[in-house]
Amino acid sequence: MSGKANPPELKKFMDKQCQLKLNGNRTVVGVLRGFDPFMNLVIDEAYEAVKTGEKRP
Repeated sequence: MSGKANPPELKKFMDKQCQLKLNGNRTVVGVLRGFDPFMNLVIDEAYEAVKTGEKRP
């Protein structure tokens, strides 16, 4: 087993609409425009998807 983790293959998702699950049970939908080795993502035309009837604190 190698000691180095493989980064996710994000190139195949570039310029496509993606649904991202974030901390705190939040979901964001948008177009992936860029990323870096630290998993910082650049999302364009993003919005938070909120389920009907869901309450936010």
